[in-house]
Order: sequence, then C-alpha cells, then structure tokens
Amino acid sequence: METEIQANYTYMGRTFNDLNINDASSSSSAFSDCNSDRSGEFTSSTAAQSRRRLLIACASDNSDDDDLIQNLVSDLDSGSVDDQKQAALELRHLAKNNPENRLKIAQAGAIKPLISLISSADPQLQENGVTAILNLSLCDENKELIVYAGAIKPLVKALRIGTSTAKENAACALLRLSQIEENKILIGQSGAIPLLVKLLETGNIRGKKDASTALYSLCSVKENKIRAVESEIMKPLVELMADFGSGMVDKSAYVVGVLVGVPEARAALVEEGGVPVMVEIVEVGSQRQKEIAVAILLQVCEESVAYRTMVAREGAIPPLVALSQSGTSRAKQKAETLIGLLRQPRSGNTAANTSDLSTYQH
Repeated sequence: METEIQANYTYMGRTFNDLNINDASSSSSAFSDCNSDRSGEFTSSTAAQSRRRLLIACASDNSDDDDLIQNLVSDLDSGSVDDQKQAALELRHLAKNNPENRLKIAQAGAIKPLISLISSADPQLQENGVTAILNLSLCDENKELIVYAGAIKPLVKALRIGTSTAKENAACALLRLSQIEENKILIGQSGAIPLLVKLLETGNIRGKKDASTALYSLCSVKENKIRAVESEIMKPLVELMADFGSGMVDKSAYVVGVLVGVPEARAALVEEGGVPVMVEIVEVGSQRQKEIAVAILLQVCEESVAYRTMVAREGAIPPLVALSQSGTSRAKQKAETLIGLLRQPRSGNTAANTSDLSTYQH
C-alpha cells in the first residue's frame, strides 16, 4: 500500500490544504511532476563528449554562450543526421535544468527545427527532439511559442509511434502545454487522449504515471472527459486502483475524480466494477486514498438511487462510519453525507433508476 502523505498536497508548484477533486486545479504530490527528461546520460563519442562538456561549462560560467547556442541551433538544420543528433542532445541537456538557457534557446530559433525532428524516421532523433521540446516547455514564456510553431500534432505522433522514452516525454510535454487552458481543447482535438489512455494501460510505470498526470490536466475540460470515457479509460483506471501494489492507486483515483463529473464517466465506472474497488479503498486505503474514494462515491450516488443501492449492497456503510469518526475533517464530512444518502428510504423512488442498476449488476 502506498505511503500516506500529509494533509497538504502539492501539484505543479501549488499547495492545497483542502482536497477538492471537483476543482481541476487541485491535485497532490501523488502525480509525477513531469519535469525535464529522465532518460539517462549521453552515449556520444569521446570528442563529442568533450565538446559538450566545454559548451556546458561555458554556459554554466555565464560566459558568452549565446554564440554557442546559436551554433547548435544552426546544426539542427544540418544535412548531417549525426550533427543534428548531437546538436539536439546538447540543446536538450542545456535546457534540462537551466531556466535561463530555456529562454536563450527559444530566442535563438530552436523551437521550429526541434519540432521538425519529432517527425523524423530516426527514433533517436525523434526522441531527442521530443525531449528538447519538453525541456523548453518548462518555461512559461515558451509554451505559446511551442504551440504556435505547430508542436501538438508531432508530439501526438510521437505518442503513437515513438520509443518508450519518446512517448513518456511527449506525454509530459503535452501536460506542460495544457497548463495554458485554451491548449487543452487543441490537444484533445488532436487525438492525444486515446493514445494517453493506451500509454496508461500498456506503458511501464513511468509511462503510466506520466499518462495519468497528463490526462488529469486535460480532463478538466468537459469535451476531453467525454473523449477519455469513449477511449475506455475507466477499465485501466479501475484495474490500477484495485492493485495496491501498482503505485498508481492515488493517481488513478484522482483521474477518476476529475472524470466523474459527467454522467458517462459515472456509468463507465460502475460498469467496469469500480464500486467494490472504491468501497475497498474506503475500508483499507491510506487516509488520502480514503478521502479520494469517498468523494468519488459521493458524486456517483448523489443523483442515482440505483447507484446508492449498489454501494450499500457492497457493504460501504461500516467503513464509511469508521471514516466519519477517524478520517480527515473533509473525509468525515463527505462520509457523513454519503451515509445519509445510503440510509434514505429507497422504496418508491427507484423506478427511474432500476434499469441502470440491472444493467450494471454482475
């Protein structure tokens, strides 16, 4: 089971004292930060390594590195694939942990040629292009420039056909670009969401984390919630929540929490067996997991007597009573509200919802 985390939650540099899964700006340190690339060190030749060390040393010493960056940008347009690879590697590294370099590299005109590399048939060249764009996207001033230069479609292509690292870093780059609200619609329309759902389902642990974080951000927009549900996102989310050893219980639950604001997501959650999983989390999860789960169950039950009946039949009331006595203040309040709903008389009120209940009983 995951380590319990304190009452303050941090996500994308913001701290929240009060968890609210209905607020798209809220989340927790459960999510990966999707910071700069984590792909290991370079594997270039000795001469290239020496050149890179010299470039980075010059940049680190605040000497006249503008010319060095400009030379690297020029190499991106070289006819030599090796020169392009080395230039992209070096720019990627220079942008990795240095905010000032991110601005300088963008100002030197690197964004468009780096985006063109993302469409390369060479996997390494594509991976370096994706990762360099990710690192540049960490700078707020660069986000609009990257989108305006046409990065979204190539990043989506990398999600589809790239190496595992290219897919992961493309997901992170799309997350960073989605921090500008209007970009969420553009990314959703680009076909990214089904590919992120696939990465969530089939990727390695880092890929799953990066996909869940990107999906959480994108699905604050209603249109993208529907796209995610239509992409059958609920099946992998429920499976990950059910596996306490996955390291993905919190992350998956947060994505579910942002989705269940729409009826289609609530129906999909029930259909995929999410109710018993949520009840189990309320019973044996960490305090944070219990708080997320009770908030989701409350949303599921608020407008459906049929779903209340199902939740009650899963034995939710005893763990909810325990949570109402020992949980966080917010969890206590939600547990009490949900207990009240589950204990309401159901006879005579179920006619409108019995078809839903019969559909999802297994």
